[in-house]
Amino acid sequence: MGEINPYRIKTSQLRALVTIADTGTFSDAALYLELSQSAISHAIATLEEELGVVLLNRGRQGAALTPLGQQITQEARRILQSLDTMGRMAQQSRGLHQGQVRIAGFRSVATHVLPEVIRKFRSTYPDLSVTIDESHHYHQVEAEVRHGRADVGFTYLPTTSEFDAWELLRDRYVALFPPQTKIVSPVSWQTLTQTPIITAPPGDCCRELIERYFTKAGYVLTPAYEVREDSTIISLVQQGLGMTIMAKLAAEPIPPDLTVVELPGELERVIGVIQLSEALLPPPVYAFMDLLKQVWSESELALQT
Repeated sequence: MGEINPYRIKTSQLRALVTIADTGTFSDAALYLELSQSAISHAIATLEEELGVVLLNRGRQGAALTPLGQQITQEARRILQSLDTMGRMAQQSRGLHQGQVRIAGFRSVATHVLPEVIRKFRSTYPDLSVTIDESHHYHQVEAEVRHGRADVGFTYLPTTSEFDAWELLRDRYVALFPPQTKIVSPVSWQTLTQTPIITAPPGDCCRELIERYFTKAGYVLTPAYEVREDSTIISLVQQGLGMTIMAKLAAEPIPPDLTVVELPGELERVIGVIQLSEALLPPPVYAFMDLLKQVWSESELALQT
């Protein structure tokens, strides 16, 4: 008997062996692999000839693996699984040489969270692009992801079950008063309700959170000024036109001359990253999410939350 050369074995032979072991008959294996029964028989016969051993006992009830056939089938499964893994790795690598990641979020996330992530992402994958669509309300962000116009969204948690969500950070709200304001922290409800307050206009998600915060405490939010941009609100506070309540991330960098005090009760927003559940996303999106989690876990912002 000549020396066995395993390099002459073909993957088609291994696939036929594994499929027969799973289905129990040559005919069912042929049906599953969309081949003729004679092709399956030939594959097994030539495999047994190459190895010089019997792998299957044929009978009226089907095909049964011999003890050695069982061992070789286990090895065949591992080989086929390794080939599948190699194919997925190659496909992923090929997919990471082109494409883009579409992100939907709001300004404070785009300003303070994404720049470092995008810098490292572009450095690692220079051929991939990133687009950012900024919204003033998390409902808009969720709609972008829901309708497939964005791959990744930054929203407030909790969200609905249609999304896979990952908590990124908890952003605490503080009260910002004009320079040189003498005030004890935490600020009292009496001071909050008697001081002109500057907020975002209706329809803004932070405005809604603050309104619910006032209502829960038994007060009504009555803004003196309604301004869309956070930077403009802070400028008006610096000019002494009133105070504001703002999430710390949105207020950063907080001007050193402003008076920052705690609220009379805790108020925070939980910011999370979402993707549409069970969506078939391209490789660049998974690569971006992996890098986001890595960068954020190492960042100073994560340590401050």
